[in-house]
Amino acid sequence: MKLAVVGTGYVGLVTGVCLAEIGHQVTCIDIDEEKVEKMKKGIPPIYEEGLESLMKQNIQAERLFFSSEFEKGLEKAGVIYLAVGTPQYPDGTTDLTAVESAAKSIAHHLVQDAIIVTKSTVPVGSNEYLKSFIHSHLKNDVSIEVVHNPEFLREGSAIHDTFHGDRIVIGAENKQAAAVIEQINQPLDLPLVVTDIKNAEMIKYASNAFLATKISFINEIANICEKIGANVEDVAYGMGLDKRIGHQFLKAGIGYGGSCFPKDTNALVHMAGGVDHDFELLKSVIRVNNQQQLSLVQKAKQRLGSLEGKKVAVLGLAYKPGTDDMREAASLVVIHRLIEEGAEVTAYDPFAMENAAPILPRQVWFAKSAAEALHDAEVGFILTEWDQIKNLSLKDVKELMKADPIIYDGRNCFQLDDVRQHLIEYHSVGRPSIAGDLRSS
Repeated sequence: MKLAVVGTGYVGLVTGVCLAEIGHQVTCIDIDEEKVEKMKKGIPPIYEEGLESLMKQNIQAERLFFSSEFEKGLEKAGVIYLAVGTPQYPDGTTDLTAVESAAKSIAHHLVQDAIIVTKSTVPVGSNEYLKSFIHSHLKNDVSIEVVHNPEFLREGSAIHDTFHGDRIVIGAENKQAAAVIEQINQPLDLPLVVTDIKNAEMIKYASNAFLATKISFINEIANICEKIGANVEDVAYGMGLDKRIGHQFLKAGIGYGGSCFPKDTNALVHMAGGVDHDFELLKSVIRVNNQQQLSLVQKAKQRLGSLEGKKVAVLGLAYKPGTDDMREAASLVVIHRLIEEGAEVTAYDPFAMENAAPILPRQVWFAKSAAEALHDAEVGFILTEWDQIKNLSLKDVKELMKADPIIYDGRNCFQLDDVRQHLIEYHSVGRPSIAGDLRSS
């Protein structure tokens, strides 16, 4: 089937590449001409494991194309995926500007009947509005249907999730349109949830809100564990054996980030407010997460009294491993606070430094390796659990840093017994602290 995908961010590009991989002819459209020219050569604008090789394979197989021209990209496409960003306004409401702009371009250049499939996360009721919006801007006598097909991809494992997901959700008011989208996805052989559009919109928000709730819950448990001397990892393991709870999203740390959870939880709170419902639980989830992101800095201040002039190494900048995405990354909050406190910060991330540099304070120095960042540092902060960081030799860490180094690990990357053997003062999340002289701190 000939398909078009409008927008080549994380969702759009992964969607287009994977649809090509299962046999469809796909043209990805983006208004950024320079970006399009790079993608034509198989160079992705984002880091996502496995994406580049899959792009090149499907370009070579002549199933995957890129264009900056809507007229060319939409030619003979019976199904058009809309996958542009829906950022939030400062008050937490959803900004649909990019969606409307892309929808208007589709309407202006569409010359055949088509199904518009929205992948963008939009508030409940938006797809109904979008259908009317496109109709009002059509330049030719064509028929359209709108289907909502929300994505549930995890950045860092988006390719894997596309082919091994838990379900595909299809929201449609027209049964024939829904059947077409079912047919497109049939090669994936995943469970289908076919429902109406509002339900599909709500499934996406409710799913992300629930996962965010699990993260904030286990972080609150972690904070209690620290105060009573328990180990949150053992607690989470015991909890997760209950099949009603499960182990996923019970990993304590410094909170969630990225392009979905912060935005979608805020949007759901505002949607609830719009129908006179005070979503108290989700407000607490958001508040807990915001507090958790600064927990390591607060521990360091309490331990050291002042961070003024301290040489600090920050390992990991992306909001999670496997991606170079800096959106809502905890590192942004932590580093800004460290700079405010007068610390001298050197940062390292294996993939995200290019994206991080423009949005971090100019005082931050960037290292070429974790070892360079740790050299002569008095304090280390671990903020992203990259393998390159988890596999660091603690012996090397101790030798690289100044005498009596202190590590604040926001992702619980190291086993406590290993840390004890190397006489490093170590503070993690929800676990007992280790003092450099082996006495409990």
